[in-house]
Amino acid sequence: MMEILEFPPHDAMKKSDRIEAFVENLITAPEMTPGSALDRRYRAYFQCFNEQLYYEAHDVLEHLWLQDRAKGSADTLFFKGLIQVAGAFVHLKKQFLRPSHPTDGKRLRPASRLFRLAIGNLASYGPRHLCLDVEVLTRFCEDQARAIAGANYAVNPWSPGAAPVLKLDC
Repeated sequence: MMEILEFPPHDAMKKSDRIEAFVENLITAPEMTPGSALDRRYRAYFQCFNEQLYYEAHDVLEHLWLQDRAKGSADTLFFKGLIQVAGAFVHLKKQFLRPSHPTDGKRLRPASRLFRLAIGNLASYGPRHLCLDVEVLTRFCEDQARAIAGANYAVNPWSPGAAPVLKLDC
């Protein structure tokens, strides 16, 4: 199990520096070592995601995506899609934790929309890219979006005990 670390205080440093410090302090899970040649922020995304730290996963990969996008890299949309997957789970987790909250209770539609956007950004990278089975992930996102819409945006398919795990296979 990963030790949960917090970003340093907002007033202490810039966001990019806070994220770098956060990534530097992550305890790498054993299942991440096969992809050790991959960017540490990419690996940190999966570690955070698998610990249900979806907001942190989003932030860590967004840091890589912003640099990647500035370079005009071919992986820009791939990273954007993964960020959207994490964002969808931010919505699902918040809705699960506070279903009657005026804002958090209405997060199923945005989650479904993010799953669909993620599919659009990830699909062209399949079947596999950067040690990730993209086909499996896009099918999973489609299943999640379909389950949410099929329940008329009234049933959250996420729960802590049944949270998905994304694995790198290098």
